[in-house]
Amino acid sequence: MMTRRLQILTITLLMGSYGLALVGAGSVSGPPPSPVNRALVAEPQLNTPGEALREVVVYASDLPNSALSEFDFWNDAASPGGRMVGTPNNGDQLDPPPENDPHVTFKAEVQRGVPYRCWIHMKVGAPKGNALANKLWLQFSDAMDKANREVFKPGTGSYLTAQGPVHQGWTWVGCDLGDPQSSPLIYFRTSGQVTVRLQAGMEGVGFDQFLLSPARFLDKQPSDAVVRK
Repeated sequence: MMTRRLQILTITLLMGSYGLALVGAGSVSGPPPSPVNRALVAEPQLNTPGEALREVVVYASDLPNSALSEFDFWNDAASPGGRMVGTPNNGDQLDPPPENDPHVTFKAEVQRGVPYRCWIHMKVGAPKGNALANKLWLQFSDAMDKANREVFKPGTGSYLTAQGPVHQGWTWVGCDLGDPQSSPLIYFRTSGQVTVRLQAGMEGVGFDQFLLSPARFLDKQPSDAVVRK
């Protein structure tokens, strides 16, 4: 009887050892424990590395009638599409933004965090009364300066000025702050469409092309009468 009990005890111990061996083998060869989940926060980037810089060119001839407020389409064979936009010259004085004087509003596609230089292909008209027909004021939605401060927002008193020469005719004019010590570069907070607002600074002024350049014309004005898209 004693011998039988010893045999049962021996078998039980052996099976227990085998079970422990299996448990130990599972802890070694099994899959590692799952990592603890952590929230992922996207880091903002100024622009996508390797993304090509795109010139932004808008022809006045492509604008719908709804983009114009107290501006008109004028035929001009030298302009893209044979048309430009301008405002009649009654010799009256115009006020800068936020005054709501004659203006043109449209959308443009921009890239985030990229410095742009603004140019206008302006047609200086005949002077009359208080108007030299050679000035536009410009504003942009979502625009910033280099210090990340909001600037040039439509409906505010912040704007750029495109001041043309006094002689009549076509010329490329840079959009500036009127202070040679201040940078004329424009940045945008997000990529995508922004609103551009060009307001007449002088009656009789016209234009046929709007240009935001991040590369080709960042430091120099265009030399050709027409900048291709």
